[in-house]
Amino acid sequence: MVLDLMLIGLAIALDPLPIMAFVLVVTSARGVWKGLVFILAWLACLVTVIALVLLVTGGQPPAPRSPPGVAALAVKLAIGVGLLAYGLRRRRTMRRARADAAGRGGARTSSAGAGGRGTTLRGLDAADEPSSATTSVMDSPTLWGSAALAVLLQPWGLVAAGAVTVLDANTSHPATFVALFGFCLLASAGLLSAELYIVLAPEVAQVRLHRLRAWLMGHKEQAIVVGSLVLGLWLTAKNIYLLTG
Repeated sequence: MVLDLMLIGLAIALDPLPIMAFVLVVTSARGVWKGLVFILAWLACLVTVIALVLLVTGGQPPAPRSPPGVAALAVKLAIGVGLLAYGLRRRRTMRRARADAAGRGGARTSSAGAGGRGTTLRGLDAADEPSSATTSVMDSPTLWGSAALAVLLQPWGLVAAGAVTVLDANTSHPATFVALFGFCLLASAGLLSAELYIVLAPEVAQVRLHRLRAWLMGHKEQAIVVGSLVLGLWLTAKNIYLLTG
């Protein structure tokens, strides 16, 4: 359970979309307080999910070959397959968008020079364009808006994988609480680091965090694809082995 939780927590921490939104929040006016609200709402989602799972199981994991135990493995397998499918789909979309952008850019070069390239490259990010309401909240976030963003941008598919993994938690062992705390801390590591940075060195942090966001804008597709495929392969392979072993 511990290794699975740490891998899922790392995947959540490396998800570029929440980090990109958090940079806008924490570098806005009163950004320290808004960032704190964002982090508290983010952690509240994780803690609530864990608490609900422990409430259902009573803090005792299901027996390995019992129907609940087999069902939990099947759900984790389904999540792993889903992550694989999602990663492969994003990979195909990314390649198709790049090929289309390259083709249209080449066709426009003879007539419009390099001016058309920036426009065609926008197709690569079309799948991740936020809704108008979300964009408005990120442009001028309030305290409540910051909390709402944390909930909306939570990678719920990964959180669901973590929730199913917590089914194996045995609260009679103190190490279980350490593992759960470590999961929440790791899943929030990027946000906590940015918040501390803006508190300790606000002027430098403003510049570097915006640079980080600009870099993530150009590499978020690759990060999502790699994270989905790696975690999906791990969950799929491990749970197939446990179901058939």
